[in-house]
Amino acid sequence: MEHKHLDQLRSVADVQPRSMTRQERLQRWVELLERNPTRRLNSLGEIEYKPPAERALIRVDDSPLSVAYEDPVLRAEGLGSDRLGDAMNFFELSDGQAHYALCSCLSGRTMESASFAQRLRNTTDGTGWRPVAGAWALAGLAMTLPGFVYLFT
Repeated sequence: MEHKHLDQLRSVADVQPRSMTRQERLQRWVELLERNPTRRLNSLGEIEYKPPAERALIRVDDSPLSVAYEDPVLRAEGLGSDRLGDAMNFFELSDGQAHYALCSCLSGRTMESASFAQRLRNTTDGTGWRPVAGAWALAGLAMTLPGFVYLFT
């Protein structure tokens, strides 16, 4: 078997590196956030109240989005900016996932990088935020059920 450098192969073949999967991109972002776990990062201000076009343009200095955009690997993969819309498209985040992981209404104005990493992991692994929402729904039901029983008995 003959070994050739990548530059030599490019002259005779179209050699393209494999793109990262969604899970690999998300995992890299989480790892970047965990490299400096006590770094204070800014959350995004109440994104749920912004119209979709305005929401896509939101950016904040020293945010989890800026940590992702500072990474040359994620930029080479196609992350276009540290704006919410670009990040949601690149990481394939739903509105609910972006809200849970990044919004100030759930995390306050600032939070440690490791906490953002955990929120991001929780919301994208398919198990994190749904049980939390379910727990809140059950708690609400438990709180209102005695009132209904009292009204109808």
